[in-house]
Amino acid sequence: MNDIQQFASRIIENVEKVIVGKRDAIELLLVALLCEGHVLIEDVPGVGKTMLARSMAVSLGGDFKRLQCTPDLLPNDVTGVSVFNQQSGQFEFRPGPVFVNVLLADEVNRATPRTQSALLEAMQEQQVTVDGITRPLPRPFLVVATQNPIEYEGTFPLPEAQLDRFLMRLTVGYPVFDDEKRLLTSLQREHPVTQLKPVADGSELTRLQRQAWDVHVDDTLKEFILRLVTATREHPELALGGSPRASLALYKTAQALAALRGRDHVIPEDIKYLATATLSHRLIIKPEAELRGRSAKAILEDVLKSTPLDIESLT
Repeated sequence: MNDIQQFASRIIENVEKVIVGKRDAIELLLVALLCEGHVLIEDVPGVGKTMLARSMAVSLGGDFKRLQCTPDLLPNDVTGVSVFNQQSGQFEFRPGPVFVNVLLADEVNRATPRTQSALLEAMQEQQVTVDGITRPLPRPFLVVATQNPIEYEGTFPLPEAQLDRFLMRLTVGYPVFDDEKRLLTSLQREHPVTQLKPVADGSELTRLQRQAWDVHVDDTLKEFILRLVTATREHPELALGGSPRASLALYKTAQALAALRGRDHVIPEDIKYLATATLSHRLIIKPEAELRGRSAKAILEDVLKSTPLDIESLT
């Protein structure tokens, strides 16, 4: 697992030249890359969501594109379109922005449901079909979609079934005082992202992803994951709990996090640390619980506290 840890350390150190004081968010993006998953960042404007995705792409030596989602965005604007070439007398495919290593889908909830579906299909299948021809997307392929949680006018909220296709949902948050002070100094002149250089080869990820599969998960921890997800299905304040996809997401991300931190086995703290990021967006709270101010995060905290874990059985 040292290969994964060294790879992650180089990326994190490089991205932190641009994104100050947000190691947790950088680490979770790397976890998503190791799991071939995608991330939804729900946060207010100006906290560095775009720079985080761009810095990750540069560090990997990959391509980066930013897709600004608007109501007039069409599915072909995402996947690409065939255009007739008068000189050759044939149709030529012009790939859309989804043919990239890291795609930032900014304010994804401003796109229409039809366009959202085209993007989410590409995320799930890692390929697009245009005019009956299926074209694979490049590897690695990471979609970082963003939403603004304080402005909902003119938006098309992602349905729960589509939210479930994101491996994780996370927030970046405001920097602490000292980190923001460092940020002011670093942005006095040229933006540091313009000086950022690749520190890793994105093609390494295929090999590292397979290494992450070999991280040991004790049967006791597998049962703990299943008890957590089952508890969300039976919770009196939830109308809908986690699906089997939620169980698999928590399992795979725990393996990736353990490898990223230099371990060949998962520990209970890995699962507890990842529970909110991997499960919260998959839960539907009952209206009466929402009226009482209950959130998915608070409910998950209760579930974590009440779900038993037999530490003595761990081998």
